[in-house]
Amino acid sequence: MTDQQILQIAIDGPAGAGKSTVARKLADELGYLYIDTGAMYRAATWLALKNNLDLNDGPGIAALARTCNILLKPADETSDGKIRVFVDDEEITREIRTQKMSEQVIPVAALKEVREVLVEKQQYLASIGNAVLDGRDIGTVVLPDARLKIFLTASAEVRATRRLKELNAQGENPSFEELLKAIIDRDHKDRTREVSPLTMADDAIEVVTDNMTIDEVVRELHRLTRAAKEGLSGDSSRMKV
Repeated sequence: MTDQQILQIAIDGPAGAGKSTVARKLADELGYLYIDTGAMYRAATWLALKNNLDLNDGPGIAALARTCNILLKPADETSDGKIRVFVDDEEITREIRTQKMSEQVIPVAALKEVREVLVEKQQYLASIGNAVLDGRDIGTVVLPDARLKIFLTASAEVRATRRLKELNAQGENPSFEELLKAIIDRDHKDRTREVSPLTMADDAIEVVTDNMTIDEVVRELHRLTRAAKEGLSGDSSRMKV
C-alpha cells in the first residue's frame, strides 16, 4: 500500500463529544486501525502517578512514556466497549477511565515534552496503513495532511448528560452540575493551552451531534469516508467536501 493509497481519518473535538466511541465503531466497520490518542495521554498520566511524579514534570513524564510500551488492544466484553490499554504487561483500562483521571490528565496533556513523545508514536502507527485517530489536535498537529478531517462536537449540556450516563454505568455518581462545570472548564483549558490547543482545522468538516444517535453519527462518517475514498481513486490532490 503506497502513501497515496493510505486513508487517514482525523477526528477532533471537545471532551465528551463521543469521538472515541464513533471512531472505534467506524474503524471496526472499515477494518482500519483505531488509535485512541486520549487513552495514550491517560496512560502517561497513570505512569506519572505510579512513579510519584508531579503532573507538571514534562521531561520526567516524557522519559517514562518514551521507555514504556503503551499498547492499545480492541475492546472486548471486559472493557465496557472501551479500547483496552496496557502499559508494558499491565492492563490499566479501568484505572484510566475514572472521572478523577479525566481531571488529572488535563495538565499532562498540555505538556510539550509529553506531546512530542506521544505524537511520534501516533504518527508512526498511522503511517502503517489505513487508520482512524481521535483527539484534539489530530488534524492540526498529528496528521496535518490527513485526507479526511472531522470536527465532532456537541453542546456542553448534551456532553455532560452523556458523560453522566457513562459514569453511572461504571458505578460512579457525580452530579450533572459537577460534570457540566468540569466540561466547560476542560473546554476552556483545551482551547487556550499553549501547546496544541483544540482548534478546528481549516479543511475539517464539522459534525454537530446534539440530535444524533451514535449510529447516525457513524453513518455520516461512513458517507464522508466514501467521498474521501473516491478522492483517493481519482487523483492525489486533497479531497474537498
